[in-house]
Amino acid sequence: MAVRLELHVAGRIEDYALIGDMQTAALVCRDGTVDWLCLPRFDSHAIFAGLLGTEEHGFWRLGPAHAADAQPPTAARRTYRGDSLILESEWDTPRGTVRVTDFMPPRDGAPQLIRIVEGVTGRVPMRSALRMRFSYGRVVPWVHKHEGRTVAVAGPDSVWFDTAAETYGKSLTTYADFTVAPGDRIAFTISWQPSHREPPGLPEPEQSLAATEEFWREWVEHCTYHGPYREAVIRSLITLKALTYAPTGGVVAAPTTSLPEDIGGVRNWDYRYTWLRDAAITLSSLLRTGYREEARAWREWLLRAVAGDPENLQIMYGIAGERELGEAELDWLPGYEKSAPVRVGNGAAHQLQLDVYGEVTEALHLAHMTGLARNDYASLLQLKLIRYLEDHWDEPDEGIWEVRGPRRHFVHSKVMAWVAVDRTIKLIESGDADGPLERWRELRDDIHRDVCERGYDKERNTFTQSYGSKELDASLLLIPQMGFLPPDDKRVIGTIEAIQRELSTPDGFILRYPTEGEHKGVDGLPGDEGAFLACSFWMADDLAMIGRVDEARKLFEKLLSLRNDLGLLAEEWDPTRKRQVGNFPQAFSHVPLIDTALRLTASGAYGG
Repeated sequence: MAVRLELHVAGRIEDYALIGDMQTAALVCRDGTVDWLCLPRFDSHAIFAGLLGTEEHGFWRLGPAHAADAQPPTAARRTYRGDSLILESEWDTPRGTVRVTDFMPPRDGAPQLIRIVEGVTGRVPMRSALRMRFSYGRVVPWVHKHEGRTVAVAGPDSVWFDTAAETYGKSLTTYADFTVAPGDRIAFTISWQPSHREPPGLPEPEQSLAATEEFWREWVEHCTYHGPYREAVIRSLITLKALTYAPTGGVVAAPTTSLPEDIGGVRNWDYRYTWLRDAAITLSSLLRTGYREEARAWREWLLRAVAGDPENLQIMYGIAGERELGEAELDWLPGYEKSAPVRVGNGAAHQLQLDVYGEVTEALHLAHMTGLARNDYASLLQLKLIRYLEDHWDEPDEGIWEVRGPRRHFVHSKVMAWVAVDRTIKLIESGDADGPLERWRELRDDIHRDVCERGYDKERNTFTQSYGSKELDASLLLIPQMGFLPPDDKRVIGTIEAIQRELSTPDGFILRYPTEGEHKGVDGLPGDEGAFLACSFWMADDLAMIGRVDEARKLFEKLLSLRNDLGLLAEEWDPTRKRQVGNFPQAFSHVPLIDTALRLTASGAYGG
């Protein structure tokens, strides 16, 4: 039997680090393997798809040499260099210590992933193993030399590999074997270029490293938060910045697809798009921490994406505002830990989710209230959205969680429709827009009355997931945060306590809604899922709002402990396996982390 030249199994989700250039991102495992990278954009085809398959689907490992039939050693230490997205990993070996610095410089030309090996102590044998596979691991490129450089070409794509180390090819993989001593620095760079273009310029790794560090240092200086949770807030803000597509201002929900919410199950979705909901709450957090330019860029993206057709508002768009995000399955990929299918695109793009109107309007309202330069079309868009809601707010929809079962009258959707009308009334009252004020005040009252009469269970003293249902839903935690009812209202307190009773895991984290195991539940899918981290942060917010600040702080700090060693969070936490699940890192987890930190800081509810 032939001996495999490389043995690598994708790590746990929390084993990965994020690096990126604000146009795409890579995930780097603890053993020095880049298992995920799409080029040139977040939503492009992956050239390294080992995360969702095997080493046959593309990877780049750089670390201490090891036996061919053994798992590669993991780094003893890793950290980001200061407040940046520059990853430093160190290995202690019997022959010495070595450091690898991984980063993607903010783009000025061809996208690049740069890896610099540095000897720290002793003399350490090292190996780079680069296996490029285009089209999510399906296409083997033609790899050849061109004027001393290694280039891989397939169809429209070319990837150029540059290093001073001597390379060789074996089993469709490009290798470099070398040894580093103290003070040695050897750089490796891959650069993407359309295959019909001239070769990209030669990389300048050391200059790029200095420029990347300076970029992040200057960006972090704009943060206005200086409270006790600054480390967690800064790391979350850097992550959100990394998930922003710089050319347009669109924000991806996550840089990955099909990392499962249920290990081995079918709850695997593509998150490399801009959800209006996620992006709107991201804008909110950026505005409240001093990042007005990012907020302005997102608002401009929104106006371009929606254009003159707010009646056909989608819940998500491509990162440049694309509307067609057709969903397909990649049947040649076995999926992360056999979690199939692997999906690209997202069929939920054309769902009706009425809550999106509220999130977008709330974001525009906050931008207006914080003094972001006025945009007349933004105000016009807000008015058009409310005119649409006037005729459609009382329809059933798919709701915030994109259920693939039948439409329902979701309470959260109605609450957010109320938010949209309420914030637009405030815009008119401020004198910055004109509209039928009295009519929309009546509409606001009608929605409020409808929710309180049809979405509230008097016997259990709790709002419910949808009209007439008995199920609960963690999105109901947003009722006091959106100002629909005051925190001290008995119905709000009853809802919070009911969710704690019925949707809490044994360790106190919050599920989105009940699932039914092997049977299809309210979301139309079999299987279960982990605790949804955003919902758990919402619970901490609500507890602080109703005066249970010590409980809120303890829950928040327990949530912080779920972050990986680099401060990153996926979408969910599996309470049984005690590990992160879902796409990673997830904007919808890092945004409420920031929001809860701000709330607890304002209340003085923190230890130490």
